[in-house]
Amino acid sequence: MILSIDTTSEFGSIALTEANVVIEEVALQAPEGFGHVLFGHIQHLLEKRGTTVYQMECFAAASGPGSFTGVRVGLAAAKGLAEATGKRMVAVSNLRALASFGSAPLRATVIDARRGEVYGAVYDSQLELVMPEAVLKLEAWLPTLPEGCELISTIGAPRALAAAIGHIAWDEFTLGRSSDPADIDANYVRRSDAELFWKE
Repeated sequence: MILSIDTTSEFGSIALTEANVVIEEVALQAPEGFGHVLFGHIQHLLEKRGTTVYQMECFAAASGPGSFTGVRVGLAAAKGLAEATGKRMVAVSNLRALASFGSAPLRATVIDARRGEVYGAVYDSQLELVMPEAVLKLEAWLPTLPEGCELISTIGAPRALAAAIGHIAWDEFTLGRSSDPADIDANYVRRSDAELFWKE
């Protein structure tokens, strides 16, 4: 089994998956952040399913882009659980997870990045990156997309991404692409406000 976590926005989720089967996905909402509630939800899900973190084969988390604090919370939780249990970990881009809800050969995924910008990327049907992840104005990004792209956003796709992250993580894990949790980094795409507004 894989325990996967997404806390990159106000609408997060956790899931237990086994191979390509969703055992359970729980949609979460935490306008004030997930830091103080995430482990309680994880404990409840594991107890409900009669399992423990030690029975997980791998842990997975959304690596971003999204809320900087939210990205850190989910990654830190998954990394901590993986390190404590001696298991491997897979970090999955939210944009890649969104692409799994598409059906076209090319899938352009978009997430609101605030400040009038979006996070965007293009993936193929194998969820491999075709155009790099970027942050820019939607009207500047759309004309750059390959012809025939299916546009997938968090408006049209399910808000809960944890199960999709778990499916991708399983594929990565079975292909030997999981990582030592200490080697996992966040995928912010854009620099934090502190960096953007820093004055020398």
